[in-house]
Amino acid sequence: MLIPALPASRITALRTIVYAFVIVDVLLIANDVPSHAGNAHYYRPLLLARLLHLPPVTTGLAYALLVVIVVACLMAMLGRFPRIAGMVVGVAFGIWMLYSQGYGYVSHDHLALMVAVWVLPTVPSRGWHDDTPSEAAGWALRCIQLAVVATYFLSVLVKWIYSGSPIAWANSAILAWAVVRRGSIFVQWTLETPWIFVPAQWAAVAMETLSPVVLFLRGKALYLAVAVFVGFHLTTFIALGIHFLPTVICWAAFLPIERLRELPARLRRR
Repeated sequence: MLIPALPASRITALRTIVYAFVIVDVLLIANDVPSHAGNAHYYRPLLLARLLHLPPVTTGLAYALLVVIVVACLMAMLGRFPRIAGMVVGVAFGIWMLYSQGYGYVSHDHLALMVAVWVLPTVPSRGWHDDTPSEAAGWALRCIQLAVVATYFLSVLVKWIYSGSPIAWANSAILAWAVVRRGSIFVQWTLETPWIFVPAQWAAVAMETLSPVVLFLRGKALYLAVAVFVGFHLTTFIALGIHFLPTVICWAAFLPIERLRELPARLRRR
């Protein structure tokens, strides 16, 4: 089913997770916007920034956006006008990321997170304990799921464009180069066994190509798939320091996270 009716409480739980992470993101991960102030000659606005005629960022604008994002996220997490606060987050965080990506570097790990902050405000807030099936909740969650899958599937197309074909990328020495350039102490041993790199690259291409299958999985098969993708990112973080946290957080859209409300009671019983 393309747009299933899912518990409204799942959106409430996802709001808490997503908006908490957005605060972490602007403070610790995509925190480069204030440092871009004063470097207007390096500004290369993305297409949307050009359409919106966004000028180069200034120090005052950067910190104003930061305050608005943090305050609006806290309001949404606390259930204070969550839809209005969410709309504010969507606009302010969207502008923040246009600036973050507008000075020479564009990453694709924020795609699903950007979709999440745009679609979460479309769902009415019903609280943690309202499990009423909601098509609005199902639509928002499906949009995030599609964005998560697109993050992987479209990366195969990028490999095709830059390497000539996914096969050429899979047979290249790119992983060996990455280990030489930024590999941690945990993977330096792989340089002594270089035969491991090509199979690992083929496994990555296969996983990304088959990522749309996740949209059709249910139950334990779905949980296993989520674990595989999250485990992949944990491995790349340990090996190369590449974390992809904005995408990892959005894998929560595939899970029954509303059950987290039962955790305090279970802990008390134990």
